[in-house]
Amino acid sequence: MRTGDLSAVLLYNLPFLSKFRNTPDAEIALIPDFEEKIDKIAEATINENIISFAGVPSWFLVLIKKVLEKTGKSNLLEVWPNLEVFVHGGINFEPYREQYEKLIPSPKMRYMNTYNASEGFFGLQNDLSSNDFILMLDNGIYYEFIPMDDFFKDDRKAIPLSEVKTGVNYAMVISTNGGLWRYIIGDTVQFTSTYPFKFIITGRTKHFINAFGEELIVDNAVKGLQDACQKTGAIVSEFTAGPVFMDTSHKGRHQWVIEFEKEPENIEDFAQKLDLALQSLNSDYEAKRYKNLTLTQLEIINAPQGTFYQWMKQRGKVGGQNKIPRLSNNRDFLDPILELLQK
Repeated sequence: MRTGDLSAVLLYNLPFLSKFRNTPDAEIALIPDFEEKIDKIAEATINENIISFAGVPSWFLVLIKKVLEKTGKSNLLEVWPNLEVFVHGGINFEPYREQYEKLIPSPKMRYMNTYNASEGFFGLQNDLSSNDFILMLDNGIYYEFIPMDDFFKDDRKAIPLSEVKTGVNYAMVISTNGGLWRYIIGDTVQFTSTYPFKFIITGRTKHFINAFGEELIVDNAVKGLQDACQKTGAIVSEFTAGPVFMDTSHKGRHQWVIEFEKEPENIEDFAQKLDLALQSLNSDYEAKRYKNLTLTQLEIINAPQGTFYQWMKQRGKVGGQNKIPRLSNNRDFLDPILELLQK
């Protein structure tokens, strides 16, 4: 039996004819060292007629910037003028959309979202005007869902697809013909429609902040950042957030480490707008922020560009199979990043 990460398995099993229509070749694509691979992919593709590409948005930005660095061009259309489709997945695309639209300034460029993982292929964006996925029901996967309100209870129960409701946050459970049995994949979803079954990914079962009863999820964080960016003109590259716990002299707060592609003119103003956006999106967060009784306003630490890449590299987590954790209910991610910044 052959084993490997998902990208390698997919490359190995590409249909014969498609191997004549894609680049780079497998020898380059399977280079284990990420930085060496990025450099060689850029070298191999800058003179090709690239029409479409597929990958994880955060890591693909590294490749795009390498291509522009090598060619001296200001945007990707000057390198690949016929580029028209980016098929992406693995992480939420919205925090990266503005960067891509800047790097690929074409109204004809299309972005197609997919929801695939090592465990299976679950969803596909079938309408470019909407960000939700249509659930794939014919891929050998049986779906069940645990309401997140019950997820940490001892007597939690999974419900079948026929019982899901729109607007409820669920942990997804799968059984597959590949051998998984009632496996909790770690993602949380919310249905936008039950006929047909369409949904959005709202976060991870482990990635949330509820240190003070505020129940902040990744979907809140992404939408809050979008709102703050829209109002300030900022562009966020990467971020992560977690709690600063109460002590005898200080109330609790949330601490955000943000790497900006374009910084806001005033970080404190950005923090206020983000805080207000989160309150409007999440009534529990709003209640804990009321008159600063439980939580004070969130704090933003402005990280230099490249900080998250260096942190992931330090952890041995570079490449498309690795995702930057957005929220944590403890300081397991924040403290190492802050230590890196101090160095």
